[in-house]
Amino acid sequence: MSTTEQTGVRPRRTSRRKVRAEGANMTLVEHLKELRRRLLIALAAVAVGTILGYIWYDASVLGTPSLGDILKEPYCQVPPENRLGGDAGDCRLLATAPFDMFMLRLKVGLIAGLVLSAPVWLGQIWGFITPGLKKNEKRWTRGFATVATLLFVFGAVLAYFVLAYGLDFLMTMGDNAQISALNGKEYLNFALALLLIFGVSFEVPLITVMLNLAGVLPYRVLKEKRRIIIMFLFVFAALVTPGQDPVSMIILAVSLCVMMEMATQFARVNDRRRARRAGLDPASADTFDTDALDDEAASTVLPAAPLSAVEGAAGPTPAPGDGPEPPAPLEPPRPVHAAQHERFRDTPGTAPGRSGQSGPHGNSGNSYTSGSLDDIL
Repeated sequence: MSTTEQTGVRPRRTSRRKVRAEGANMTLVEHLKELRRRLLIALAAVAVGTILGYIWYDASVLGTPSLGDILKEPYCQVPPENRLGGDAGDCRLLATAPFDMFMLRLKVGLIAGLVLSAPVWLGQIWGFITPGLKKNEKRWTRGFATVATLLFVFGAVLAYFVLAYGLDFLMTMGDNAQISALNGKEYLNFALALLLIFGVSFEVPLITVMLNLAGVLPYRVLKEKRRIIIMFLFVFAALVTPGQDPVSMIILAVSLCVMMEMATQFARVNDRRRARRAGLDPASADTFDTDALDDEAASTVLPAAPLSAVEGAAGPTPAPGDGPEPPAPLEPPRPVHAAQHERFRDTPGTAPGRSGQSGPHGNSGNSYTSGSLDDIL
C-alpha cells in the first residue's frame, strides 16, 4: 500500500530550481538554459508593459493623466505667446512625417513598459546572480541596488521639473523674431536626454560612498580635493546638459555638489569608525596618511625576534638519544692523485687546460681524456 493511500495526502514535490538554489552545482548548459528562461520572462514582461504604456499614452488610467499629457506638460508651461498655437489655447507638438505620431507613441509606450516591468526583469536578474553570491554580498548588492534606484528616480523627477525652466529660457531667446513649434520626436529626445543625464549623474555620490567603504577613497583625499571636485562638477554639468541652458546646468551642478558633500561627510564618519575599531584616535583619521611614514613604521609585519629568544621559546635542547638521530655525514669526495692534479694544473699566463709545453700543432702536450675525467669525478 502506497504512502498516498495510507495518509490520504499527496507528498509535496520539490521543484528542480529549489534544489539547485539550495547548493547543487549547475553545468554550463544548465546555466545557459536558466539564462534563456529568465530572458524570455523578462522580455514577456517588457512586452506586456509596452502594450499598457501604448494604451496609457492616449487614455487616463485610474484618474491619472495620460502619458501624452504628462509628456507635453513642461512644453505647455512655456508662455503662450512663445509657442505656436498658444494664443488660441492650443498646446500640441508637431508631426512632420506620416509615421511620426505612431513612432512617438510606440517609443513612449516602450519606455513606460520598461519602467512598469522593472520589478519583473530586475527580479530575474537578481534571481540569476544570487546563487553565486554569499550572504554578505547579497546584502550589499540589495542595498546598493535599492539606493541606486531611488537616486535615479529622484534625479529624473528633478529633471522633469527643471525641463520647463530650460524650455522657457531656450524658447524666449529670440522671441521678437521667431516663434517656437517643437517637433514631437525632437522634444521627446531632449526630454529623455535630460531625464537620463540627471538620473545617472545622481549615482556619482553613491559610487563615492562605495569606494570609501571598499577602502579605495578615504576622507582625507575628498577633503583635500574638495575645490577641484566642485569645479569638475560644474564643468561636467555644463558639458552634459542637453540644451546648454544655465538654469539646468546650475540646478544639476548644485544638486551634485550637495550630494557629494553628503558623501564626503559619510566618508568622514566611516573613516573615524574604522580608526576607532583599529584602536587609533578617531580624530586622527581625518589627517592620517601612511605615505608619510617610513618603511618600518608603515609595515604591518612584526620585527624579527632575537635568536636567543627564539631558542628559549623553542624549549630546552634535547639530550643525546632523546630525539631523532642526526643525519649521517656526507661521504667526502675521492682524492685526486698527485700526478693527475699536476697534469691538469693550469700554468699562469696560459689558457685554462693548457700547460707550458705545446705539441707540434700548438696544442697542449697534455689534454683531457674521458678516462681522466672519469677518474676525477
